[in-house]
Amino acid sequence: MRIALLIYGKLDTLSGGYLYDRALVAALRAAGDSVEIISVPRRNYLRSLGDNFSPALHRRLLELDADILLQDELNHPSLFLLNRRVRKQINYPIASIVHLLTSCVNHPAWQTSVYAQLEQRYLSTVDGLICNSATTGREAERLLRAAQSPKPTSIVAYPGSDRLNPQISEAELKKRARESPLRVVFLGNVIPRKGLHLVLNALETVPSDLWSLTVIGDTGADPSYVRAISRQIARAGLGANARFTGVASDEDLSKHLAASHVFVMPSSYEGYGIAYAEAMGFGLPAVGTTAGAAAEIITHGRDGFLIHADDACMLADYLAELICDRQRLLEMSCAALNRFQALPTWQASMHAIRDFLTELVGATAL
Repeated sequence: MRIALLIYGKLDTLSGGYLYDRALVAALRAAGDSVEIISVPRRNYLRSLGDNFSPALHRRLLELDADILLQDELNHPSLFLLNRRVRKQINYPIASIVHLLTSCVNHPAWQTSVYAQLEQRYLSTVDGLICNSATTGREAERLLRAAQSPKPTSIVAYPGSDRLNPQISEAELKKRARESPLRVVFLGNVIPRKGLHLVLNALETVPSDLWSLTVIGDTGADPSYVRAISRQIARAGLGANARFTGVASDEDLSKHLAASHVFVMPSSYEGYGIAYAEAMGFGLPAVGTTAGAAAEIITHGRDGFLIHADDACMLADYLAELICDRQRLLEMSCAALNRFQALPTWQASMHAIRDFLTELVGATAL
């Protein structure tokens, strides 16, 4: 197949969504398909709306030599009108890769309404949906139903969890579970949605000699939030307990996860949450929230915990439980490793997407 993928910026951008897109491109090329990347400049939401009236982008899509066009749904502000225009003039189908619907993330009510309307219009212009979780699929369907638009053909293809190829034994889990203090790890871009401030709020209430925190992720995505986090740490006197590694290589990331006891990322919303799955591969109970798709990975009380968004007290209670009850920590660590082994691999998920695209191209040709 000849495939084009339209994204914002560069494919090597650090985020779970771009990791998914990179894995898909690699799998398609390995299967013998050609994949052309169409990069649209990354701008703020308002300025991106102007892409709908870009003669150059319009011409690029009309002249595209492809059997199918994939679009990252995050590009919806650039495409919700443009897609409608080009569909009348093209003979290839359009499929959208849906990682995280903007209208599902916490915003002021008026913004959520605007985002929902634009995403509804965008989703109604595509022929197929590739959703990273059942939750994402339901939310996309909800938007289309509200707009009284038929749901395109779709597939749920979970991100793989095996990128780091973790190797850890039960004996290592037993040894680690007995070690003190409790080593908490956070992995994600340091932005408000990921909830690092909530982790710190919870840990402030736990004696500082009982825990340490390692934060792995990009600190340049939201400088004002990082400054607020720094002030929070200084105000609470937690500087000796919290360390920031910045972005880590896969090798260093594996070392950090293998050395930790519990993974915590209390996001206000996750379309899936690759980090939860990857952490479980190292036997880490994972703590997420009930908002979004974390419950599709974490079984509350067995291999991790699900807290209500913004509930620092509940988070503190669960961390205190693991500090005090190391047998409980070991049991949950073993359960997390078992859960990881049941999760899809990148190869399986990306092959399923390729089959889906092949069917979509074939159906359009009829």
